[in-house]
Amino acid sequence: MTTLTKALQERSQNKCELCGSHDTLSVFDVPVSPDDAETGIAICSTCEQQILSADYDLNHWRCLNDSMWSSVPAVQVMSWRLLNKLDSEAWAQDALDMLYLEDNIRTWAEAETLADDEKVVHKDINGTVLIAGDSVVIAKDLDVKGAGFTAKRGTAVRGISLSPNPDHIEGRVNGTRIVLLTKFVKKM
Repeated sequence: MTTLTKALQERSQNKCELCGSHDTLSVFDVPVSPDDAETGIAICSTCEQQILSADYDLNHWRCLNDSMWSSVPAVQVMSWRLLNKLDSEAWAQDALDMLYLEDNIRTWAEAETLADDEKVVHKDINGTVLIAGDSVVIAKDLDVKGAGFTAKRGTAVRGISLSPNPDHIEGRVNGTRIVLLTKFVKKM
């Protein structure tokens, strides 16, 4: 067992530093860190698998409501990054609103987010780049499956959220949060 692994097990009390599970732990390196920060955290196989695959079980990640208050900067950064990826969920957005990070830790947390934003570009029907928080107009009547209504052409959707897929955005129509295809919206 390496010294780092042993130190992390002691610090985490043999629990996942994100969800608190006692399953098999491994060292996870929180990328894009400042030179002087300890970047390793102890996480379980469930958390690691979901982080690496970006296939999130939303109920599992409610644990971030607790881990975001950790005194360990790397755990704070990982909690902030995961909450940002889940920000379409009301509970995750509420947690982000409460979370306070020191300036240097916030810079570390945002470093990967900025790199991710450069990779995925969302464009509307006219090729205009969309960013989180923009307002768009629906350009075509769209049947909303599972919600039982049609999103009418000309409907304004304010405060959109971006998804990892460049063809999808999320927003509220008729009080229901839905996924919209970027090829059917126009930036206001």
